[in-house]
Amino acid sequence: MHYITDTLLVGNAEDAERPAPFIEAILFVAGDYAIDPPGGVKFAQVPLVEFGEADPHDVLDAVEWLEENAPSQRLMVCCRAGLGRSVSMVIAYLCCVEGMSYDEALELVKARRPGATPLPNLEQTIQKVQQIRRARHAHGRTRGQEADPSPSSEAGSR
Repeated sequence: MHYITDTLLVGNAEDAERPAPFIEAILFVAGDYAIDPPGGVKFAQVPLVEFGEADPHDVLDAVEWLEENAPSQRLMVCCRAGLGRSVSMVIAYLCCVEGMSYDEALELVKARRPGATPLPNLEQTIQKVQQIRRARHAHGRTRGQEADPSPSSEAGSR
């Protein structure tokens, strides 16, 4: 388990199954690995493929869950090893919600989580997520209401 910020940590599947007592919420982002949600903590899962490029809509789901929960709780983002998918979702959150540039977020995460290896094309995926969020905001939409800024261009990238 590694602190990225004072309230945001990354961990592996074992950390998710047996969280430290101070962890209040867990976002589990491994689609190829199942755990029993631990009792006493808020839990969500966004199934991402290990070593694969993440779908922008899955990243959006993770970012929005983190946005709802990170400000008020100490939470941990976990995947099987705690090196790829989990750090990628933290980077996406830092860029989309906290306003960091991709390079700033990547530098912070790599400094705090040795061995961090973001998913392929993560920076481009985050840019797509930011476009979706801007479009939703511009049209007054909330989470769960779809507003894809350029559906034809996105369809070819999936």
